[in-house]
Amino acid sequence: MKEFRGTSLTDLALSGGGVLVTSWAVKADYHWDAGAAMSRYLDGFRDGKIWGVRCPECRRTMVPPRGFCELCFRPIDQWVELQDTGRINTFSISYVNWDASRRRTPEIPAVIEIDGASPGMSILHKMGEAGDTLEEIQARLRLGTPVQAVWKPRESREGSITDIEYFRPIG
Repeated sequence: MKEFRGTSLTDLALSGGGVLVTSWAVKADYHWDAGAAMSRYLDGFRDGKIWGVRCPECRRTMVPPRGFCELCFRPIDQWVELQDTGRINTFSISYVNWDASRRRTPEIPAVIEIDGASPGMSILHKMGEAGDTLEEIQARLRLGTPVQAVWKPRESREGSITDIEYFRPIG
């Protein structure tokens, strides 16, 4: 290993003025445009509504909305208000956080097919009110279980998918 000549900097030299130090806060503001379709979809969450679009050619009702149909390539501008209910398409029971730390109670991400949308049209969200133990969850949730959105209070909504706190099993 090659040895480098010189003197290592110490904490005292850095903090006590022994060497010149400069610092600044980076101003890194940015703006992101969600586009026409996604903007209306996100604005709907603020009002407690789930919006989809209907293709004029193949008549599919899609959620999340898009500006054109990926099957027949037609532009889409017909908006449809959908229910805040649906059915579980698939779900997972996770005892691991995003940072790989362990959880005591599970998080349950689920793909929800929204009522009023065409088959296979769904959103990814999390489940709540499904139980705290594996046994309780397995007793309450199945593929096809009907669910309903639980919305944040109106004054707390900001036009984001998180305006739906979670979906809960119903029926």
